[in-house]
Amino acid sequence: MNRKDRTEQKMQELFHSHAAGEEGTDPEFMQILQGFIFGDVCYTGSLDNRMRELVTITVLTVLGTLPQLKAHVQAGINAGCAPVEIREAVYQCAPFIGFPKTLNAISAMNEVFAENGVSLPLPRQGTLDSDEERFEKGLAIQKPVYGDEIKDRYAWLPGGFAQAVPRYLTELCFGDFNTRTGMDGRTRELLTVVLLAAMGGAEVQVKSHVAGALKAGNTKEEVVCALVHASGYMGIPRLFNALNACKDLLAD
Repeated sequence: MNRKDRTEQKMQELFHSHAAGEEGTDPEFMQILQGFIFGDVCYTGSLDNRMRELVTITVLTVLGTLPQLKAHVQAGINAGCAPVEIREAVYQCAPFIGFPKTLNAISAMNEVFAENGVSLPLPRQGTLDSDEERFEKGLAIQKPVYGDEIKDRYAWLPGGFAQAVPRYLTELCFGDFNTRTGMDGRTRELLTVVLLAAMGGAEVQVKSHVAGALKAGNTKEEVVCALVHASGYMGIPRLFNALNACKDLLAD
């Protein structure tokens, strides 16, 4: 297939619509956009439509671009993503981008679910039986992959913060979110790499989570594929920043 045919095929698969023609106010821009994302990037690398849409949903949640997020929640459904895993992709952004932006993304996501006849609220995916388990079960996920890196790095904080800051990370990121069902740990780590890259300025954390994604079972090619796929949404500079930060981990 040529590039034009690839773009048309992918638009049909994801959006059940034709690729951009001469309609609208900015047909040239839409043709460039769709040609790059859906004619080039979507055909490069090993990730399937389902995983690519989870990557896209994650990046758009980070960026707070709600109209595009709604379009890709629908594309995710069309690509075979379960509503629960779409929700988990959005939920797990909260510790990184904050609760307000995540709430906005949840609202947009739920609009699409309602339009598709998905009954809300979705089934619960939490596995914690008590507040005390937040730390214990979170640490059980965190420590084998990341060790005591954060605890050691912030031992210099004054007062009780040397203990509180690492504990909050363990309890919130790993306890409240990573103990949830609905998405396996391998996928969570891959999406965490993408969301950190999309934030910009978090290259130290990108490298740490690339190492975590590889330990969780993702291949180097899958990590690079996810980052390259995200580039049409987060921009080329953030792609290069992430790749440069992780060169020693991802080099073939």
